[in-house]
Amino acid sequence: MSLFDPRDAHFWIALALIVFLAGLWRAKVPGMVAKALDDAGARVQAQLDEAARLRHEAQTLLDQIRLQHQATEAAAAEMMKTAQADAERLRAEAQIALEVDLRRRRALAERRIATAETQAASYVRSAAADLAADISEAILVARILGAESDPLVDAGIRTMAARLS
Repeated sequence: MSLFDPRDAHFWIALALIVFLAGLWRAKVPGMVAKALDDAGARVQAQLDEAARLRHEAQTLLDQIRLQHQATEAAAAEMMKTAQADAERLRAEAQIALEVDLRRRRALAERRIATAETQAASYVRSAAADLAADISEAILVARILGAESDPLVDAGIRTMAARLS
């Protein structure tokens, strides 16, 4: 059993393998396989490079978003602080305006009450004077009709005449 014995099947298998490999080499199959492997490796490398580039872009965007988020948080905190200060200032202004308005309304009410008291006193005086005049007239009419003279009424009339003249 020798590999170089043409009567042995191994010889023919080895010869067929050598002829087959020579045919593949002559058809430049190893170069095509190497080229196909190189192309596949280049595609994989391009995909890896693209993935790395996309990862870098994503990281950059994430950093920008984080910075924007921090800036937005700071702006929101500042707005909240300003709004609270404005609300406190407006509350204080409203309190002062309310106190001023209450004082003004109180003074107006006191003036109205004083005016009403004055009018009421004037009305009472006027009503008392009218009543006294009516009573005096009734007394005078009764006395004139009765033709009697009352010394007190006569004295009062003289006093009134003296004051009026």
